[in-house]
Amino acid sequence: MTSRTPPSKPRPPKIRLFSRSSWPEARHLADVLRTETVGGALLLSGAVIALVWANSPLSDSYTRLGDVVPWPGAPWHLDLDLATWAADGLLAIFFFVVGLELKREFVAGDLRDPRRAALPIAAALGGMLLPALIYVGVVLSAGGEGLRGWAIPTATDIAFALAVLAVVSSHLPQGLRAFLLTLAVVDDLFAITIIAIFYTAEFHPVPLLAALAAIGLFAALVQRGRTWWWALIPLAIAAWTLMHASGVHATVAGVLLGFTVPVLARRPKGGGQPATASAEAGEGGLAARLEHRWRPVSAGVAVPIFALFAAGVTLRGTDLGALLRDPIVIAIVAGLVFGKSIGIFGSTYLLARFTRAELDEDITWADLLGIALLAGVGFTVSLLIGDLAFGAGSTADDRVKAAVLLGSVISAGLAAMVLARRNAAYRLVAERERLDADGDGVPDVYQHPDAR
Repeated sequence: MTSRTPPSKPRPPKIRLFSRSSWPEARHLADVLRTETVGGALLLSGAVIALVWANSPLSDSYTRLGDVVPWPGAPWHLDLDLATWAADGLLAIFFFVVGLELKREFVAGDLRDPRRAALPIAAALGGMLLPALIYVGVVLSAGGEGLRGWAIPTATDIAFALAVLAVVSSHLPQGLRAFLLTLAVVDDLFAITIIAIFYTAEFHPVPLLAALAAIGLFAALVQRGRTWWWALIPLAIAAWTLMHASGVHATVAGVLLGFTVPVLARRPKGGGQPATASAEAGEGGLAARLEHRWRPVSAGVAVPIFALFAAGVTLRGTDLGALLRDPIVIAIVAGLVFGKSIGIFGSTYLLARFTRAELDEDITWADLLGIALLAGVGFTVSLLIGDLAFGAGSTADDRVKAAVLLGSVISAGLAAMVLARRNAAYRLVAERERLDADGDGVPDVYQHPDAR
């Protein structure tokens, strides 16, 4: 009797890193990047104005403006100066948009697929762990003063990074752009977690429970499709106020509110097809509509105003040699420039090595190095963590601001040099990704992924 050899199991398809996503996801990504690029230009403008103003003969007026308290004696610890309102209040809008984007990524975007989610999550973890270790190592070797700032070099500023890409006119392939945006979104999630856990000086449970109740009411309304602005905005303000009074950083309320908003479109009354967890469904959900409405406010107003108040480091009369030898400055710059790039590049390389994944045909390891260097631009959240770690106006404040600016500029310059060398190749890829021979409004590569 002849024995049959059992058929061999088909091998699973190889994972391709930085491969092109679906057309709806690419279209959403393009809209986000356009808004963030404009916001990045405004962010840079705000930072430049702050630097020039703080180092001009009118520097006293810059300091006085930030120290203005619009509502002295306000209850619930709301007698804050303008600089604090910019950091705690306006950045809550920024983190609300981050919460919306994260929810969308986990429900209808790349992060819902564990195979695609592994890459940006691993890269974000590597890009946060190594900068923190470098910071701690440098500070400990110099005596240990300033350890509280360990998280400063762990953040990535997507708006600033995209502004750099706009300046160098880079036509990055869609897979790399998606990776950069997803990496920054996951990075923001880890950053707000760090802020909530490690930078809460005092904790008052009653206001926190009240804040969570306000967030719960907000969630109940949006989950039922009730978009009454006269109810949602007061609930959001109440949640922010109570979160601030609890001692937890108030921007955490923005992320939690964003998490409550449904991503998938509601099923029409009277039957019809249910919404599916896809980019197409995500486009019609409430989260997409709120993100479309609030992202321009975040990128065009909230973040640039924060930069105006936060980036004004005074260098007049400063011993630059002593500044550059300061352990905190060295630790932050090294963390942003070397920690972020090596952490992201190294974790991605190890993931590819151990999973036997391959790079997409249009991508090289040099491209990833450019993106990893670009992630060392840690402007907005790094400045926020610096304020929380050492206090605005403290002796370390100007050193932290100078270090964040210097590390971000060096990272941006190195990334521009690496990415500009491949711009001709990127341009050819971009032309293929735009080609629509049949004129149906969908580029051919998204209908026929194998077309090259």
